[in-house]
Amino acid sequence: MEENIKEYGNMMLQDEKGHKIQMISIIGEIEGHECSSNTTKTTKYEHLLPMLASLDCTKQVDGVLFVVNTIGGDVSCGLALSEMIASLSKPSVALVVGDSHSIGVPLSVAADYTVIAPSATVIIHPVRMSGQVLGAPQTYEYFQLIQDRITGFIADHSGIPQDKLESMMVKPGILTRDLGTILVGKQAVECGLFQQVGGMHDALKKLGELIGEGTK
Repeated sequence: MEENIKEYGNMMLQDEKGHKIQMISIIGEIEGHECSSNTTKTTKYEHLLPMLASLDCTKQVDGVLFVVNTIGGDVSCGLALSEMIASLSKPSVALVVGDSHSIGVPLSVAADYTVIAPSATVIIHPVRMSGQVLGAPQTYEYFQLIQDRITGFIADHSGIPQDKLESMMVKPGILTRDLGTILVGKQAVECGLFQQVGGMHDALKKLGELIGEGTK
């Protein structure tokens, strides 16, 4: 178990009703098709994909708790992980304890229910690309396509309309137009993004309720 915690940030929990809960950490940067530097804390999608598939096929796990504190990262791989989480047959709850920025937002709403800590932050911003970019109409169309995939997923798995989400991405007045919108704790719930403000106890309690109801 210690090796699992050290290598992957996950462990098995058991609540007061005896439900077996797999805790999975989504932290740091979402590492995708290219490796990040050795000094960067990452969540590797090639680790999580088989782990999620295995969890869905075992009878030894009743539910899954995702603990989220991420600055975002690879869009393609983040969306792939989000789709996997959303397709789990087992009840799941996400707990945002620090940050859920950028592609971390779809990862957070992919669970059946999301709890955010009072001081945790969410940043919703336009799609960005590093490196050399060709300034052509096709490039901007591609950016828009990626952005539609992200906002569409978030809208489908939360209570916030897609058009409102898109307007939040380009909200002016916070440092620069590109920064988008910053939401803290309660604000993320009030706008319909997440369901509840709380902590670990609240997340485990809700997951226990979903397991008891057989909700999925």
